Amino acid sequence: MVLKLHGFPVSTCTLRVAVVLKELNVPFEFVPVDVRNRAHKTPEYLKIQPFGQIPYIDDDGFILYESRAICRYVAAKYRNASGPVLLPDVNTDPEKYGRFEQAASIEAFNFDAYALPAATELVFKPMFGNTTDEVRAKALMESLSKSLDVYDTILSNQKYLAGDNITLADLFHLSLASVMQSKEHINLADEKRPNVARWWNNITSRPSWEAVKGGVSSST
Repeated sequence: MVLKLHGFPVSTCTLRVAVVLKELNVPFEFVPVDVRNRAHKTPEYLKIQPFGQIPYIDDDGFILYESRAICRYVAAKYRNASGPVLLPDVNTDPEKYGRFEQAASIEAFNFDAYALPAATELVFKPMFGNTTDEVRAKALMESLSKSLDVYDTILSNQKYLAGDNITLADLFHLSLASVMQSKEHINLADEKRPNVARWWNNITSRPSWEAVKGGVSSST
């Protein structure tokens, strides 16, 4: 049975999973969840995802939620000789695995920790008619800017966050950073950070991202 991805077509977490599936050429069926009508908060849905969030996958009866966990699972199960090694094997190359986990932690605690609440204030609150906390948003963006300065230093010595090969850690940035970029709250292509710009232009030009960036569909 083909893997099923349950989510909302343009949600950042759904796109995070979809780009990894595309990167590894894993066939999947997209099953839209009607979050506008709170389908993700129904008793039936909560039996599957107790936090009432998206996405989750059904891989021939194996249910898994949390987008980064899903991506790790997919990269581990569906690694293939013709595709990139998005998740190094801890048993065969523990050093590469360690560098991957370091890069993944950088994304979670030095990018997402600022970018997600900033996007909530600057993008998602206005989208739903709520008021932005400008003071909080400014502080978050200042912290994010400092993190990106460090990114530029890291990327001055290597092509990707975990070294010279792309991993999940790089792909994890795509969906949320693209939302911020599209609303002109950040500019990752800014020549003031040339190494970040090179990295960003590289990962956003990958066919996997081109295939899903406009939203996931059953025909994606």
